[in-house]
Amino acid sequence: MTLPSTTRLFPSHDGVPAEIARSWLLVSGRLTHDDFDAAARSRADQVVLDIEDAVDPKLKPAARTAVATWLGEKGSAWVRINDRTSDFWSDDVDELKSVPGLRGVMLAKTESAADVTETFDRLGGSTPVLALIESALGIEEAVSIARARGAFRLAFGSGDYRRDTGTSADDLAMAYPRSRLVVASRIGGLPGPIDGPTVSASHPILREQSEVAVALGLTGKLCLDRDQLPVINEAISPTQSDVTWARDFLADFEARGRVIRDGSDLPRLGRAQKIDKLARAFGVQPL
Repeated sequence: MTLPSTTRLFPSHDGVPAEIARSWLLVSGRLTHDDFDAAARSRADQVVLDIEDAVDPKLKPAARTAVATWLGEKGSAWVRINDRTSDFWSDDVDELKSVPGLRGVMLAKTESAADVTETFDRLGGSTPVLALIESALGIEEAVSIARARGAFRLAFGSGDYRRDTGTSADDLAMAYPRSRLVVASRIGGLPGPIDGPTVSASHPILREQSEVAVALGLTGKLCLDRDQLPVINEAISPTQSDVTWARDFLADFEARGRVIRDGSDLPRLGRAQKIDKLARAFGVQPL
């Protein structure tokens, strides 16, 4: 069935706020509107149309216009735009800033707070900027980037970071940049950061890498393949047993008149409230 141009498509998990979104599906901006429609109907918490690395420089103007047209007619998504120092950044922000379906921009190769703030201002001062950090300099500037006006959330461009630093994909080698983004996000008052994509087609590897990211404090993950979405969403959500514990703890806390018994109660209360909030947002039921 063909949808009328006034019908706006939303991801199936549109009820999941971007602040806590788990899966961020990257879709090349050089694909067709039908491909964008399919992504919008997928299980992605958020869709990101990519007009940066996924598009050849000669094709960027056409891809930018195609993305803006889809967003203006019926779509709703984030857009990964080119970095602040590129020849394409200015045209990217100018063409996208008044498009109604734009949820926010993912700014490629962010390396300074000024990159974020200048992008935010050029977009009109109300469009959130998700800072994609992809280099050693960006990692070391992560705190100032997280504190920048307009910064919404941090994301890890793990592939480009490895290329920049010569670091392997080993979990130990990647622990520092991931932890740096977690700490910077906390200092900047932002939601947890978003991990880079897993290239492997193996779901067990994807699950393992997602669980490592969660253990380090990251709360979302970029992905390149719709088949990965259910695995990411499940791995980053609270487990059913976690939800059971949280609901039982909160019920007991209310039953005893919200009385704090010892020094462990407040941390446990905070954890239970966080699990309960995420479970309700993600639709996770207790055992």
